[in-house]
Amino acid sequence: MPKPKVVVVMPAYNAQHTIEKTWREVVAHDVVDLVIVVDDASQDNTAMLARGLDRVIVHVHPKNRGYGGNQKTCYQLALDHGADIVVMVHPDYQYTPKLIPAMVSMVASDLYSCVLGSRILGGQALAGGMPVWRYVANRFLTLAGNILLGTKVSEFHTGYRAFSRELLEALPLDANSDDFVFDNQMLAQTVWFGFQIGEVSCPTRYAPDASSINFVRSVKYGFGCLYTGLQFRIAKWGMLRSSRFPHDPAKALVSTERTGQKIKSKTG
Repeated sequence: MPKPKVVVVMPAYNAQHTIEKTWREVVAHDVVDLVIVVDDASQDNTAMLARGLDRVIVHVHPKNRGYGGNQKTCYQLALDHGADIVVMVHPDYQYTPKLIPAMVSMVASDLYSCVLGSRILGGQALAGGMPVWRYVANRFLTLAGNILLGTKVSEFHTGYRAFSRELLEALPLDANSDDFVFDNQMLAQTVWFGFQIGEVSCPTRYAPDASSINFVRSVKYGFGCLYTGLQFRIAKWGMLRSSRFPHDPAKALVSTERTGQKIKSKTG
């Protein structure tokens, strides 16, 4: 059986202080074939530093598109470069790249199309520095999400994820927000289309150089997650027509031809 092509994507914004450290641990794994950095109009030297790294393709948004918009570009570029498995790793080193081989193997096994690095599974989230209010909000929103989506996931809100090509080609990602709630909408779509979600325990790391959204945006994100779950449930009942949760899956297989054009990349 041929080795799957593994592409690690890094949605970057003002990550000049941590991107090289993250990259070193990513490419230390033989399983990784390529790294794609999408710089979302950073105000620092993130893109310049990334261009000097080996096995890295750099794409820069001329204007800030938001975290969700950044991911849309990441996944399209990964597919355009022949990825069989795509792993998203934040370049702020909040999530350890040491779990990449485990996550890749779970996707490659064909048992899971999506694997999450859960900060909750190991029971050390608070000890690892997660603020209490974030932990409480995480647990509440995950509980609500499990109820509305009919799942048993330990954490919906991790930014450490691995996906199969099949999943990325199936999900109508352009129907999702360009903001942080994109993460939650993508997982809801994963469940909607019947893909299996696996999880691995991931250590929690909160540090001054790790990216984080403020309280106001966190509240907005929380309400967005609840709205996504309700929209999913109402669509399941057949009471809502939604491009995000289409009742005809065949009409949603548009991920690889969303605009009919491939994104031009800059190689570093």
